[in-house]
Order: sequence, then C-alpha cells, then structure tokens
Amino acid sequence: MSKRCQVTGKVPVRGNSYALRGIAKKKKGIGLKVTGIKKRRFQPNLKKKRLWFADENRFITLRLSTNALRTIDKIGLPAVIRDIRAKGERV
Repeated sequence: MSKRCQVTGKVPVRGNSYALRGIAKKKKGIGLKVTGIKKRRFQPNLKKKRLWFADENRFITLRLSTNALRTIDKIGLPAVIRDIRAKGERV
C-alpha cells in the first residue's frame, strides 16, 4: 500500500539534507558553509484510523494524515466518505 492519505492525497515529497560547518554570523562568526547535500524524503504523518460510520452502521478503516483528521472534525465523516467515493476509491 502506498504512503498516501485517502482524504487529502498527501504523498512523500523529495528534498535535501544539508551538512553545515562554521559559526553563524549572528554569533559573530564568518557564516555557515554547506559542506554536503544528500537527498531525502519528507514522509506524510499517516495514521490508520478506524471510524464509526453511522449512515451504514459499521466501522470504516482509513489511512489518514493528521491534517485529514482535522478535516473530518470540521466537515464530518459522511461528507468525506462521499468525496472519497466520488474519486472512485473503495471504502
């Protein structure tokens, strides 16, 4: 299963990790120098959540980001499930 939020669609993104050397200018140094760059991935904060869906009288398990949990609190679970099913996903 891919690391993807079912509500917001958040996926891992690519970025860089920098190795720094020196003393910062605000600490009266000459400044920081980048001595190495490595590739890295920023992972979404995903949780597997089991939510009660009262319309169908059953539990639904979703793979959600913590941001999606806030969305569900705001607009409600039935609206979110409707949007997921409109995308063509099976819930």
